[in-house]
Amino acid sequence: MTSRHAAVQRPRAARHSRRLRTHGVLRGIALTVAAVVVFGASGVAAVAAKLNGNMDKVDVSALVDPVASPTKEPDPDDPNAGQAVNLLILGSDQRDGVNASIGGEAAGMRSDTTMVLHISADRSRVELVSIPRDSLVDIPSCTMTNGKTTRATHGMFNSAFATGWDNGGDMTSAAACTINTVQQNTGLTINHFVVVDFAGFQQMVDSIGGVPMCIPTDMKSDLAGLDLTAGFQTLDGPTALAYARARKGQGVGDGSDTNRIGNQQKLIAAMVREVLSRDVLTNPQKLLSFLSAATGSLTADSEMTLGNMTGLAYNLRNISSGNITFMTIPFAPAKSDPNRVEWTSEADAVWSNMVNDLPALGEAPTPTPTATTEPPAPGATATTPVEPVTPVEPAPVETKKAGHEAFSVDDTTDVC
Repeated sequence: MTSRHAAVQRPRAARHSRRLRTHGVLRGIALTVAAVVVFGASGVAAVAAKLNGNMDKVDVSALVDPVASPTKEPDPDDPNAGQAVNLLILGSDQRDGVNASIGGEAAGMRSDTTMVLHISADRSRVELVSIPRDSLVDIPSCTMTNGKTTRATHGMFNSAFATGWDNGGDMTSAAACTINTVQQNTGLTINHFVVVDFAGFQQMVDSIGGVPMCIPTDMKSDLAGLDLTAGFQTLDGPTALAYARARKGQGVGDGSDTNRIGNQQKLIAAMVREVLSRDVLTNPQKLLSFLSAATGSLTADSEMTLGNMTGLAYNLRNISSGNITFMTIPFAPAKSDPNRVEWTSEADAVWSNMVNDLPALGEAPTPTPTATTEPPAPGATATTPVEPVTPVEPAPVETKKAGHEAFSVDDTTDVC
């Protein structure tokens, strides 16, 4: 990573960054993870065609730094077969039309939450890495669709999206500038991207009958419209939306963006569990309802074709939920501004592992073999009496702190 500047000028987008907003990114992530089984398991090609038609497409190829193309002949059933895939998922804070009625009207467009979704070449792992919006990074010079070129700078990560939108005036410029920023600061090649807003999030949650979650303490946020009682709750669309938006209030957390990222990760994991555990995958009507809501307000790159979607999904149909991992890129308070963050050396290792298609947190330790007792020889008589088993109190449930610790869909993040 390059060195951080001693002082950082707060970009224009940062003036809006403290406003509460939701994250349509949740829909994009839940869609991507759930789709690993959906298309292959259901075999409903018409569903895939409808989803593809739902999405707006933009071509960023002329504005994104070129990357080497694979030399081997692509698999017609999965153009990405044998290759790792990196998908950039951006949650846009768009405040017009239906979105304005939910989050309040505001001019322009900003990116509030970003995740890099890495799918391993052998299709055995999916890793979702959150990038805090307040991360101080190097933002390269970006070219817009109107021909304008911005100067390279150092500032908040989410200002890359705003720079593209403010100077180019369109989604193509905003997405391309963000992609270039991610590639320069991580070393990754971004193969595809999706930009999502929050207009259809409530309908998606309601289409699966709500999202069951453990709420460890009472949560109340007047600004987000959240009021939850501690215990197991099934969040409907509006409540899930409020949970995703809440940053300040009773039981919500410390008010930081990092804590809100953790809550969003928990919500996404709960949504994935619900989709994978119910008959959404095998019921065409529920499937169409869920995924139509998920893609209704989604913009993707022009290469996110039907073949890419269905081929990738089919080859991920057998992935274990324990191999779907959520984490936030390691960071620390920025030396130049305690209200901003900068990535640590541990972050360098995470990005390097992803570049090389290794587990983001390194290889998992090999389990220690368990000692076994030799069975008695045929005809032998046992001479040692069997000792009665003494009841043992169950061990405390190990929990992971979402937003601060990596966790999988199988892990426990809250106990009720």
